[in-house]
Amino acid sequence: MSEFNYKDGLLNAEGVSLAEIARQFGTPCYVYSRKAIEDSWLEFDTALKQQKHLVCYAVKANSNIGLLNILAKLGSGFDIVSIGEMERVLHAGGRPDKIVFSGVGKREDEMRAALKAGIKCFNVESINELVRLNDVAGEMHMHAPVSLRVNPDVDAKTHPYIATGLKENKFGIAFQNAIAAYEIASALPNITIKGIDCHIGSQITTLEPFKDALLKVLELIEQLKQLEITFEHIDLGGGLGITYENEVPPARRDYIQTILTTLNNTKLELIIEPGRSIVGNAGVLLTKVEYLNNSQDHNFAIVDAAMNDLIRPSLYDGWHNIKRVVEAATVEEELYDVVGPVCETGDFLGKNRSLPLEPGDLLAVCSAGAYGFSMASNYNSRPRVSEIMVDGNQVHEIRKRESTEDLMNGESLLPK
Repeated sequence: MSEFNYKDGLLNAEGVSLAEIARQFGTPCYVYSRKAIEDSWLEFDTALKQQKHLVCYAVKANSNIGLLNILAKLGSGFDIVSIGEMERVLHAGGRPDKIVFSGVGKREDEMRAALKAGIKCFNVESINELVRLNDVAGEMHMHAPVSLRVNPDVDAKTHPYIATGLKENKFGIAFQNAIAAYEIASALPNITIKGIDCHIGSQITTLEPFKDALLKVLELIEQLKQLEITFEHIDLGGGLGITYENEVPPARRDYIQTILTTLNNTKLELIIEPGRSIVGNAGVLLTKVEYLNNSQDHNFAIVDAAMNDLIRPSLYDGWHNIKRVVEAATVEEELYDVVGPVCETGDFLGKNRSLPLEPGDLLAVCSAGAYGFSMASNYNSRPRVSEIMVDGNQVHEIRKRESTEDLMNGESLLPK
């Protein structure tokens, strides 16, 4: 949150007051800092300057094309999990030869579109997917560049919904089956082996899981060399955590140094896929207190943002710091559950928060740049909110607020 600071009693994004953004664009809205995004990506890229590498931003974290355009201008690669994400990247100026396509359920039409675009690599997650990709590439008279995603059965010690590297998870090819899978890949006529891929989860706050997974992948690479199966790159995925509450994740440079030390001067290109660690702390959700509902047993601050705008607290029990935009001088603090207007008891943004509140106060829900808008929905027929990018003293609306008319686009009444 280094680009979100108080000045003269007002919380600012870079050089702009969040109160002014709320006045101009209304609430709720997401607000991002361009500087925070650029600084985070560049820290990864700079730490890897001695190693052939590609930093591929994980688009699922936040797929706004204005944000993607900022990263494309830096030279970023992109990790996608759908053709919708690929089209966003291309529209934002991303290069197709810097796109890696992950995900367990790629359809044939997605494979064709990605092959036609000329992406860098498919991260293949099953033998059946590998066979299908070979058939599709053959029909197009092309060769599909692939790496196989290997599941190393390493515990990332994160929330079970975002752990992806254990044998009970749906992702990747089981470690014990990897050699056989690569032998199949090497025999398929329309497949070109480019690399090996591994991703163990998200919001990881220690270095040991990354090192353990990499050591297992390196062991596998040595075994495959004996079969004359070689690679151009090793893709270690993403997963580095951020600070939401009390977490103390490794610094980006320490994360990179651990990887490089473990790689021990490999000549392979290194691909990493950070998402949350680039944009998570670069954004806030700006919201307004509509009502205070105080009782003897419980206090509720009812705000205009809801679980459809930011689902992490409901889905993952995710914790986000909540700050007043205007520092209070006279109102006493009380414990509040900060809740939204959606008709679900699970509609909350934070519980038991000590805040000095009055109706009309503006609040910033912090660390909301990743998996905020990208997971938003229209539940309760609520229009999705606007997204704002702050660049120094300039403010850009990079997504307009939806209207209620937008909600009905594509729908029709039945004929009589």
